[in-house]
Amino acid sequence: MEVLLRLKVRDAMQKKVYTASPKNTLRDVQQIMKNKKISGVPIVEGNNLIGIVSVNDIITALDEGYINDPVEKHMATNLVVLEDDMPLSFALSFFNKFSYRRFPVINRDKHLVGMLTSRDILSALVAELNREIKSLENRIKDKGEVSESISREFVIKRYDFENAGQASFELKRLLKEKKVPPAIIRRASIASYELEMNIVIHSVGGKMIFSIDDKKIEILAKDDGPGIADIEAALQEGFSTASEWIRSLGFGAGMGLPNTKRVSDEFSLVSEVGKGTEIQSIIYLEGKS
Repeated sequence: MEVLLRLKVRDAMQKKVYTASPKNTLRDVQQIMKNKKISGVPIVEGNNLIGIVSVNDIITALDEGYINDPVEKHMATNLVVLEDDMPLSFALSFFNKFSYRRFPVINRDKHLVGMLTSRDILSALVAELNREIKSLENRIKDKGEVSESISREFVIKRYDFENAGQASFELKRLLKEKKVPPAIIRRASIASYELEMNIVIHSVGGKMIFSIDDKKIEILAKDDGPGIADIEAALQEGFSTASEWIRSLGFGAGMGLPNTKRVSDEFSLVSEVGKGTEIQSIIYLEGKS
């Protein structure tokens, strides 16, 4: 599970993608599937994904006699896509949620950059596990011990309440494995959860980065905007810029940043309107050094 959470979609996806244009015929797509031994072909205009044709679409076209029609008349356009910087663990949930065997992958510019299947995920996990084993063997050989330092990074999406808290849960699990005292785990869990929800509710998306060693836990929350106009006010209990619908969900009470600062041994906040916010929380394992 640790390896799965470490990888991103871009680490597992197939970067070589065979595509067709909306003006190609379904028979053209059939030939692509036959020659490349694939069961789905994305339809693109320029670099932009506009549809997809599956092998079932081809079978239906053959049965009903419109195999020579242009793709644009019959392609699926209501698409479910993945983003290349999405954690692979999130992508895995898509295979459980939807019945599709493959998902197109786009980048931040909405350009098609790959395709992902469940087999790709399995292959990436096996390869990463092999690298991890070799790395551990080398560290044991070179140093006579395994380093205790741990680092994890998670992409956090705006309004993604379904996955909100997953990064914080992983931090809590890691700390339990390291046998960190429960009181310190509780403080770190509060800080990480509050900062993660802050990104989900108030930003346009960002990332959480955890660094754990034998002396401290460092939690870094970085987002891409909109920034905090009045930092002093934002650190006051009860101050909130959350919308009414966010409040109706039970969030946005204005306690996130004050709670985080309260449980941290060291706390810093840097923000610029329009350019994003970076918040660091440090919690020492045996008292502030």
